[in-house]
Amino acid sequence: QVQLVESGGGLVQAGGSLRLSCAASGGTFSRLAMGWFRQAAGKEREFVACIIWSGNTLYTEPVKGRFTISRDNAKNTVYLQMDSLKPEDTAVYYCAVDPRGYSRSTDYRTYNYWGQGTQVTVSS
Repeated sequence: QVQLVESGGGLVQAGGSLRLSCAASGGTFSRLAMGWFRQAAGKEREFVACIIWSGNTLYTEPVKGRFTISRDNAKNTVYLQMDSLKPEDTAVYYCAVDPRGYSRSTDYRTYNYWGQGTQVTVSS
């Protein structure tokens, strides 16, 4: 079983930056694919980015060029660097594990462990 703990959320003005972290424990981190999802109030959870065991990444179109996902296998941690933030990025952000380490899945149903979420609020 994998435990995930997110941190780094907060309140920022439009155009600002935040870096989210997700520390994992209980699994072989280097073999896992890791994803970030977000859920805005009243909306469904949506895919943001993922990174597989080899370091290959995938992003949803609205965040391309602004967000960067990365991983540090020595620290069992995945990061989401968010730059040029917009009010529409406001949401609770979740990290998640896809045990199929090779898979760049955008479907939340393929991720079987989730963190508790961290709130990101971008003011205009």
